[in-house]
Amino acid sequence: MNSSVTSASVDGSGPAHSAPEPGCSGPEPDAAGTAAGWLRVALDVPLRGLFDYRGRADQAPVGSRVIVPFGSRKMIGVVVEHPLNPDTPEDQVRDVEQYLPDTAPLPDAWLRMTAFAARYYQRPLGEVMLPSLPASLRKVSAYQGKRSAEGPVARLRKRKRKAQPVVQQDAPPSLNDEQRRAAEAIAEQQGFRTLLLHGVTGSGKTEVYLHAANAVLAAGRQVLFLVPEINLTPQFEQSLRARLAPVVGEDGLAILHSGLAEGERLDAWLRATEGKARILLGTRLSIFTPLPELGLIIVDEEHDTSYKQQEGLRYSARDLAVWRGYDAGVPVVLGSATPSLESWFRASNGSYDLLRLTKRARDVSLPGIRLVDTRRLQLQDGFSPHLLTAIGECLARKEQALVFLNRRGYAPVLRCNSCGWVSQCPRCTAHTVLHRGKGYRNFLQCHHCGYQAPVPRACPSCGDQDLKPMGRGTQRVEEVLGEYFQGARIARIDADSTRRKGSAAELFAQVHAGEVDILVGTQMVAKGHDFSRLGLVGVLNADSMLFAQDFRAPERLFAQLMQVSGRAGRHAGQGQVILQTDYPEQPVYQALLRHDYEGFARHTLQEREETGLPPYAHQALLTAEARELSAALAFLAQAGAQEGMPCADRVTLYDPVPLRVVRVANVERAQLLAESVERPALQAFLAAWSERLHAVGREHKVRWHLEVDPLEI
Repeated sequence: MNSSVTSASVDGSGPAHSAPEPGCSGPEPDAAGTAAGWLRVALDVPLRGLFDYRGRADQAPVGSRVIVPFGSRKMIGVVVEHPLNPDTPEDQVRDVEQYLPDTAPLPDAWLRMTAFAARYYQRPLGEVMLPSLPASLRKVSAYQGKRSAEGPVARLRKRKRKAQPVVQQDAPPSLNDEQRRAAEAIAEQQGFRTLLLHGVTGSGKTEVYLHAANAVLAAGRQVLFLVPEINLTPQFEQSLRARLAPVVGEDGLAILHSGLAEGERLDAWLRATEGKARILLGTRLSIFTPLPELGLIIVDEEHDTSYKQQEGLRYSARDLAVWRGYDAGVPVVLGSATPSLESWFRASNGSYDLLRLTKRARDVSLPGIRLVDTRRLQLQDGFSPHLLTAIGECLARKEQALVFLNRRGYAPVLRCNSCGWVSQCPRCTAHTVLHRGKGYRNFLQCHHCGYQAPVPRACPSCGDQDLKPMGRGTQRVEEVLGEYFQGARIARIDADSTRRKGSAAELFAQVHAGEVDILVGTQMVAKGHDFSRLGLVGVLNADSMLFAQDFRAPERLFAQLMQVSGRAGRHAGQGQVILQTDYPEQPVYQALLRHDYEGFARHTLQEREETGLPPYAHQALLTAEARELSAALAFLAQAGAQEGMPCADRVTLYDPVPLRVVRVANVERAQLLAESVERPALQAFLAAWSERLHAVGREHKVRWHLEVDPLEI
């Protein structure tokens, strides 16, 4: 998509449409007698367009950072162009305040990628560029003020770097025929190609990654390795250091994610961008890190929704990885036991190469899966007798058991049996969840806005003191298991138990060391982890996702269940999975019984094609937020007018509707879906539409955002 970028006035008032006055002789000489030039700068502000400043082009090459005045503020921006003339009257153009030469100019490849992301995801260029940089490189206070010294890079250089952990080197295991063919197929790629590595859980995808990376590193190139979540980085860091340190050196690996301290992130970013780090391991934001000698991109668990950013620039790191590989002319490997249907569709039609690993790397079978029909069973604290018996037998064999429940807290809701009152968030149209704090101090918390309140002594509606928790969360399951299996060592891993930095790594280390008998966890434990002693997986409350309104819910449920099931029996074999359900006949569960991803994908893609849903159509979602729902709906109704929009005849706009959770933090929300079977037509429409939305938004005084390729509707 080609879209021109408008210039905007530097006072922050919005786009400036005035042309330069005729007869202007150009900028005045600076104090040294050298003619200054014009700089076009991207700033992290929610205004479309770039901003013109007067400055020395020789001191501010394209890709460099500068400090500039913007209204009454000072901001750091990125120079993206040296125009012959400004797009605003020269007497309104202000001077650059400070040049920041402590880092090399950002490379052309990075500028191309951020420009593509801005165009495709319909965001101002500055809102793409600046947030992708380490925080200290975009804060004026890091360069100006009493504590700024010579800037963050100089301060970092003066510090003594932490010694990297010494990891015992591993001898590479022998690859089986399927792994060897996959590794060779990746190594044979001389330019860009996307390869989908579909391997059953435990099939040794990591070994394929390591062999492919080793070949690229030996050729003097860099490798970008993406994982979906922070808690997966320690395991992969260990593997990478153990196998590839002889090739890249002890300091050749950089780790990059949002959980790092500011200095740690800057250090990793600098080492990667300067080429000192040969491997960059990170989460989704790492896709924007400049790598001067990039030779291979690996995206593990490519199906995972964590690769999609849900705030600000709503980008997909997986999709940008494919574009970056295309732009750099290097292969991209997408790996998963349950590929996204979009990736599987592209592999099926030949756009991607499909590499299959159909059996586990070790000589062990896939776990046996058993569906327990709970419709006629008397459950004991949410557990079927079958599952409780299986856990007991597992413990007797000195194996570990995992109980999976994707619902944190103690109970989803607190209820009064007398009048039917249920705990409700006063700021959201959602229930508050019952949590147990330290010392069994109970509190209610909203998982949407964070609101907390103590548990009432009596029902606020009728005064009855007999309030009961309804349903179960991971805290309650942990408590119940402690009562049934006294003496068993139980650990819970969820967002509540891993809030402290490093706590997730500590808990996983305990599991790997055999210091845990029963692990209770949410989706944090479902993917990527190789538990050597785990013999049993029990799944509770999977049915809650069966009938969700989102058409992607069955796909997410199948992937989640297949991934968590794959944790069992990875080393010793004889793994067992027990799934409790009221609907054992559902196609999702029947495909799971057979470990039949391909059958599930074929069935689901057929349904998607018949109903015209992605990947057979392309979508964008416009969401509006206002104090009153009527204001949000009015904005969307006016925004839905398509008169004069390019490609409007090939784009369908659906009626505005409230979100399922309408109110969050006292803000009402509604959405409007745009859809087209032609991606170029949708992009052309969105480019013009987003211009109109800015004007309509100011008129209605609502907050809005436009998300391209939404994952949740």
